[in-house]
Amino acid sequence: MEIYLVRHAIAAERDAEAWPDDSLRPLTDRGRRRFRAAARGLRVLGAVVEVSLASPYARAWETAQIAQAEAGWPAPTPCEALAIGNPASVVRVLAEQRGRGSVGVVGHEPLLSEVLAYLLASSARAMAAEWKKGGVARVRCLDAPAEGSGALLEFLPPRVLRALAP
Repeated sequence: MEIYLVRHAIAAERDAEAWPDDSLRPLTDRGRRRFRAAARGLRVLGAVVEVSLASPYARAWETAQIAQAEAGWPAPTPCEALAIGNPASVVRVLAEQRGRGSVGVVGHEPLLSEVLAYLLASSARAMAAEWKKGGVARVRCLDAPAEGSGALLEFLPPRVLRALAP
């Protein structure tokens, strides 16, 4: 199984007055525009997924919808573990997709870095890499996703994906 881990695109700044419920904080116009181009880059790379899982938070959900529209990913399925889970719970959800060739996952930092580290069996709690908003990591698991089962194939910042876009 190949897993595409996608950090949500650029969102509005945290502001308790404007967004008392942070889960409703949306993408910015710039974030939408930039991720549309990045998602077209994913299409050029052949990043086809059979199922798309997304945090139900507005910014991640909208990012997944853009991946659907621009990269041809399937409509996202809400995954609560991507909003409030831990790496082990996210990997359990991924293991439920065993038998699929590829899964797209759209979520938040630092959880995505923790999931990546868990899959790669890093001793670090999170990967020591700068994961830009709209960036993508591609991991291959030969069997069901589990701790230490993954191999990192790509770690792409959004600017590289945008450069590939037609």
